[in-house]
Parts: sequence; C-alpha cells; structure tokens
Amino acid sequence: MKHTCITAALLGLLLMGCQSSKTQYYEKHLVFPEGATLEQKVDMASRLTPSPQQLQWQQLELTAFLHFGINTFTNKEWGDGQEDPRLFNPTQLDAEQWARTLKEAGFKMVILTAKHHDGFCLWPTATTRHSVASSPWKEGKGDVVKELKEACDKYGLKFGVYLSPWDRNAECYGDSPRYNQLFIQQLTELLTHYGEIHEVWFDGACGEGPNGKKQVYDWDAFYKTIQRLQPNAVMAIMGDDVRWVGNEKGFGRETEWSATALVPGIYQRADSVNQALGLANKSEDLGSRELLARANELFWYPSEVDVSIRPGWFYHPAEDNQVKSLARLVDIYFESVGYNSVLLLNIPPDTRGLIHENDARRLHELGQYIQRTFATDYSLAGNRTFTGREGDSFEIEIQDNVPVNTLMLQEDIEQGQRIEAFTVEASIDGTWLPIAQGTTVGYKRLVRFDNLVADKLRVTIDRSRADFSIARVGLYYAQPIIETTDTEGLNLITPKSCRLGNQPAPQAIDGNSTTAARGEGLVPIVVDLGEPKAITGFCYTPVAEGNTEGTLFRYHLYRSNDGQTWERIVTNGEFSNIKNNPIPQVVALENIPQTRYLKLEPLEEIDGRAQTSVAELGVVAP
Repeated sequence: MKHTCITAALLGLLLMGCQSSKTQYYEKHLVFPEGATLEQKVDMASRLTPSPQQLQWQQLELTAFLHFGINTFTNKEWGDGQEDPRLFNPTQLDAEQWARTLKEAGFKMVILTAKHHDGFCLWPTATTRHSVASSPWKEGKGDVVKELKEACDKYGLKFGVYLSPWDRNAECYGDSPRYNQLFIQQLTELLTHYGEIHEVWFDGACGEGPNGKKQVYDWDAFYKTIQRLQPNAVMAIMGDDVRWVGNEKGFGRETEWSATALVPGIYQRADSVNQALGLANKSEDLGSRELLARANELFWYPSEVDVSIRPGWFYHPAEDNQVKSLARLVDIYFESVGYNSVLLLNIPPDTRGLIHENDARRLHELGQYIQRTFATDYSLAGNRTFTGREGDSFEIEIQDNVPVNTLMLQEDIEQGQRIEAFTVEASIDGTWLPIAQGTTVGYKRLVRFDNLVADKLRVTIDRSRADFSIARVGLYYAQPIIETTDTEGLNLITPKSCRLGNQPAPQAIDGNSTTAARGEGLVPIVVDLGEPKAITGFCYTPVAEGNTEGTLFRYHLYRSNDGQTWERIVTNGEFSNIKNNPIPQVVALENIPQTRYLKLEPLEEIDGRAQTSVAELGVVAP
C-alpha cells in the first residue's frame, strides 16, 4: 500500500540515509519535511507516483468531448439560461453513431456536457424543468445521458460527464448553500443512475446569480460526493486528479511535469500557495528543481489538453467548412499525447443529433493516420526496459535500410517521473550525429526529427532525478501530410478604413492577425466599408499571443450609413470563452439593411481592464 502522506519525523529518518527510502513511494501527494535540502526534495519527488485511477486515465491518451445542448439549437457558445426548452429537438439523434465514429477513430473515452452554463440538463432531472423533459424531443421522455452511456458500453468506451457549476438558469444560483445542495443533487443523479462513470469534469466558471451575488462553490462537498458514489472516477480540472493544461489550443508544454507544485484549485490553500510560488495553470514551469527548492509539497497532477475540432465548442452551421485540417490535428496529437498529456478533443454533434459528416471524415483520417504511423515499430528493442543513472546512454538498433523520423520514449511512471533532459544521436555510416534534444518524458514523449536511415540511435539521459527506467521505446515513420481539404473560410469584406476611438487603426484591417490596434480605455471600434453593402455578420479577432490586454468580452454593436446616426443591432453581446480560447469570434446578423459603418462599443474587457485591443475586425458578406 502506497502512502499519501508521512509525518515530518518519519520523513526525517528516511532522509538520513535509511536504505528503505529507496523503495518508499508517495501516491498522488507528498509533503516535504521542514528543512529538507534541495537534494532531498529531488529524491522524494522522483518517487511521487500516480494513483491507480490516474494511471488508467493517462493510458487512455485520446478522449472525446461532446458539447451538445440547448446552445446547439440557439447557435450560441454560452447560453443565458432563458432559452425555451422547446428549442431542443434533434430530429435524428443517434448516440451509437457518436460512439461508433469515435471508437473507429481510436478514442477511448467520451465526456458529455450533461449541463453547460445555461443550466439546460440533458437528462430528466428532478431539480429543474429546464431540461430535456420540457422539450418536444421524444415527447419529453428522452435522456441523452442514458442513450450515450448505453452506446459507450456497447462500443467499449469509457464514459464521463461535464456538469457546469455555473448555472445561469437556477434562481438560487448566488445563494451559495441552496445552490450547492441543488448541484450536489444533480451530481448525485448523474453518478447513481447510469452505471460506472470514469471522469467527472468541472471547470471553474463562476458568474453572478440573479441576486447579483457570486456563488461560492463547496468543492469539498462536491469532491466527497464523487468519492462516495464513483470512487474510481477521476475528477478533472477543478479536482486533484487531472489539471487543465492552461490553453484551449490543443498544445501542451515541451517540459510537462506530472509531479508538480501547483496546488489543485479545490483546496482552500490553493490561491495563497500558488500565488506565493507564482504558479497558475498557464505557467511554463510547474515542476523544475528551482521550483522544488521553494515548494513545501508536490502533487501527481497530470495534464489534460483540450481543444475543439472546430473554432467553437458547440455546433454552428457556419463552421461546417472550418473543421481543423488533418495536419493540424496530427500536430496537436504529437504536442499533447506526445508531450506527456491526454488529448481531450471536442466534436460537437449538430442539430440533427449526429456528428457532422465533415467532422466524422476528419476523425476517420486522424484515426487512420495514427494507426498507420504506429503500427510498425522499426526498432529492434522489443519489450526491453532500459534503466540507468544520470549520464548513462542506451542504444536502439534499427531494421536495415528503413527510414525513420519519430522516436517514442515512455517512462515507467509507476516508479515516478524522473527524466529532466535527454539527447538523441544517430549512427550514420559509423559516425554519431546529434538529431534531437528534449526535457521531460513522463508517460509518453514523441520526438520528431528529419527523415533518416541509420544503423542505430543512442539516447543519453543528461539529467535525471534518480535512476531512470524507460519502460518502452519505439521507432516509427510518420508520413508527410499533403493537404487535400476543400474547406473554405468566411466571405469577409475588408473595410476601407478603421478607427479605434479617435485614432486611425489600420492594423485592425491589414489582414495580419499578428498586428493589433490598441487604445486606452473602453473605446469604440468603427469600420467603414466605403459604401452601403449587404452584410450577414462580423468577425472580431482578438490578440492570441503575447499581450492580450484589451481583449473584449461584452459589447454593443451599432450600424450606420452616414457615420453620425447609429442604430443599435446587438445589445449586451458577449464573446463567449474568448479568454481561454482567443480565436476569431464570428457573430451572425439577421435581417440587417445594407450598411456602410459598423461600430463595436466595448462594455467589458476580459479582465475588467480599461483597455481595448483588436487584431482584425472584418465584416461577413452573404
């Protein structure tokens, strides 16, 4: 039995040279004894290991997210909770089509948005009428959660649920004790009515309730409910089993520590400890030796990388031709699964209740590519384990005259994550040549390099926290991808001019999203099309990298044909989730007369700052 914590006195004895320290492991969490040296901390960190649930979760590698709900039928990303449940009416809902498509693409688990921020429940809950029970779908007798769970069981997929803590429909939201009880009741229904649940996914979204108060979530009670009802499930994001990588772009860190000093957000001490260490989910460094020197505890808290196959998270017809390319998805796979993370790829079912043909086709292409790439291991290592000390090397023989361009390394993480840096060399005509370098390995590291034909590779573990153990290696050839996609972008009109406040803003209409126009204060952005034109929407592109200050969250939108008299056409609009997912925000406009000028008036910046920024502002034509 591994230990979750050990008293300081006992740790002190272990750190005084006792031989039993060589076999002492710490499952999921360890506390450093007071006065421990960096050397002692590094040794202990090397023996922090995952729980059985965390290990099984890591081995899944590919998980699907299904964002489906009332937003699917309102064409929104974030609903406001005031939607008519009668809008929910999928005409061909086929959960088996979802499960079959995902299974054939290589996914191992499916997570469903059982309730999003709008509060609409995909199961007939006893807690609210804002659910499928009030919809015309199956005459109010349907249950999406049940149908998908049965489909997952049929196709051998694990099943998880997303239950949004933020609920814009619940009248008691903001009355913290009352709402927490309602939320626990919803959680209890999901965890008791559908058999085994493998992952419970919470985000930390928290807005004001109808009473104007912020909800205070009782994370401890939520966590204990999960432990009691589904003890084998991992609790993700706002939990202490799985953490968010820190972005929604699909890419992890090259240096990704599962043994991290970041305190999970459900613990009361999280904010104070993380602030003192300068840590957040987005921090580049979550587990270096420099960080260990300042930390008092460590968690086995592995990374989950989430991204949508489309620009948005819910289905939007305008995005049918904006499904990510195969090349982009392959890069995401290599820089998530191949960077010691699990990939959570969102595929939103459409208004029919089906995974759209374009998404299904791309998933099939991705599954086939991964399967072909890793079907043949060109190394002659077999199932050999490589062990050694810092500075040691091992060689990997290669089949004769076979080109390779991908090396797979997997640590035995049941003994901990230990490797901090490594170098890869190739023996070509008897000469050793460096071809790659890396840092952490963890559960899986995929190293890509230029095509080569070599006699063997040599891997040197340049730095390690203790004796390393490589459980598996492999050498593969990943075919280059030639894009043959027929996807097209939006029909965007480039305005003739743009002003930010009283200043010209040519950077906002130069077609280059790496440049930006910026202004102090919440100042309007006005574009001039030169003459009145038919329009069907607009596209606000935020600054995606670097200084994102000034990114707009809430806004009004106005139109004009003389630049003097303005008609408001969007009131209190919001760019949903733009802080975490800074992608172009396309807003559809209906029944708008021909228009020459558009004015985007900021109401709120993502962090409440009095600043405005825009990378591009375009107008959508029919």
